[in-house]
Amino acid sequence: MTSEIPVDGDALRSDVERTAQFGAIDCEDGIGRTVLPGTQANARARSYLVDRMVAAGLEVRVDAVGNIAGRWAPPTCDPDAAPVAAGSHLDSVPEGGIFDGPLGVYAALESVRAIAASDLAVARPVEVVSFTGEEGTRFADGVLGSSVAAGNRAVDDALALSDGEVTLEAALDDIGFRGDERFDASEWDAWLELHVEQSGTLERAGCPVGVVDSITGTTRCRVTIEGEADHAGTTPMVDRTDALAAASELVLALEAAATEIATTDSESAVATVGSLSVEPGATNVVPGRAELSVDIRDVDPASIERLVDTLEATLSDLREDRGVAVAYERPYDIPPRPMADRVRGALRDATRRVDVAARSLHSGAGHDTMEVADATDAGLLFARSRGGHSHSPLEHTDWRDCTLATRVLATALADLAGATDA
Repeated sequence: MTSEIPVDGDALRSDVERTAQFGAIDCEDGIGRTVLPGTQANARARSYLVDRMVAAGLEVRVDAVGNIAGRWAPPTCDPDAAPVAAGSHLDSVPEGGIFDGPLGVYAALESVRAIAASDLAVARPVEVVSFTGEEGTRFADGVLGSSVAAGNRAVDDALALSDGEVTLEAALDDIGFRGDERFDASEWDAWLELHVEQSGTLERAGCPVGVVDSITGTTRCRVTIEGEADHAGTTPMVDRTDALAAASELVLALEAAATEIATTDSESAVATVGSLSVEPGATNVVPGRAELSVDIRDVDPASIERLVDTLEATLSDLREDRGVAVAYERPYDIPPRPMADRVRGALRDATRRVDVAARSLHSGAGHDTMEVADATDAGLLFARSRGGHSHSPLEHTDWRDCTLATRVLATALADLAGATDA
């Protein structure tokens, strides 16, 4: 077991702040950026990362879907041994923050730089990875590159994905980041990701870092409710088949069911109707059609199924009671992912050696790690978020917390790579 690995917090901050300039947006409060996969802002962020990897002595490769990996294989290691990998992503949501993704990429790179500068000899190579399209803002619903690396999505299927105008393949060709073959996460001995928490749990607990036990499962449903459009002034209330009124009952039923489950059984259960469109959408017309998107999440798969059951039962009741036609589909279904005991243990040991207050918690957001966990032992480390803000220019993690979390990451990474005194 190694001692704590010192890291350069100033170098980490410099890399994150430089990356924040790519796709930077004007905003009154905070610092924001918009970096969608395959855009010129994304190309600049990628090129800067490659330059920083090369400067650190890493051998850089790009796979067929644009995933980037920098390999560090010093003379002390067995070059044929399965590497330990760490990283995150460089893309953002529209008008997002500067920490979500880049902190994890550059914390991994700084960890390698710190280990290389120490008196330690590692037994395994280490890879720093940046995945394509984690946020789901273009081409796919999310975790695009990591799903390919984990073997959950075929390369050809990924390259054929389109934003309605161009395919992923064309976009990657355009920015010069479509490589060859496929990174295979099953060939990694272990995986680590550092990410901002995106919630307020650590802040309330007074802990700079958190070790994640499990990542929530996510189910998304698309619901259509068909009523009858009629004149708002001449159609009596008893003669209406109002699609929006029916949709409102569904929204409230899901809210009530999720609240009950979270109160009595699983506190991490949530259900959200985040999108609602109404047709014809005129003030003086009874709504004839409503389309809703439903997002259901929990670390307990049984809770997810209970909420889907509520959705189905409510739609059946609406059909009978209100005379509407209903339909739904379930196109997105990701089960909860527990983190590997071995990797969680390495992170917890590292928090003790760094002497930083930490707590165990679950992740209510999806991350690339949930895909990689299907292929190898994976772990996720959180850094405290100020005010719980994320996917917003208000997103902020104190630079001291960024450095503390990176010290934990570097220490755990060294242990998993079999580091010993040289």
